[in-house]
Amino acid sequence: MKTILKLEEAALFILGIYLFSRLSFEWWWFLVLILAPDLSMLGYLFGNKSGAFFYNVFHHKGIALLIYALGCYFSIEIIQLTGIILFSHSAMDRIFGYGLKYESGFKYTHLGEIGK
Repeated sequence: MKTILKLEEAALFILGIYLFSRLSFEWWWFLVLILAPDLSMLGYLFGNKSGAFFYNVFHHKGIALLIYALGCYFSIEIIQLTGIILFSHSAMDRIFGYGLKYESGFKYTHLGEIGK
């Protein structure tokens, strides 16, 4: 089952790349920005509760899709790009086993404990 889930996330990551290719940005923007959502980990400087909150907001695919849809509706490519980066990054993280965080600590995720 774990392999199937990773393949599903890989397909979603490829979808993100495809959606990015439909925008007018140069490819290097994708490479530069793909790790930007991990800046949300700075929330852990203020404790596990705020860390989990900020991490989960920036790694939630539903929020990413909402941002992308708003960008499409208003025809604003930078907002579309933001949604695509958030979505693609979340899919990439899930391929490697990094899920949404619990308040008990960074290594406790909805996909299981990181490092086990």
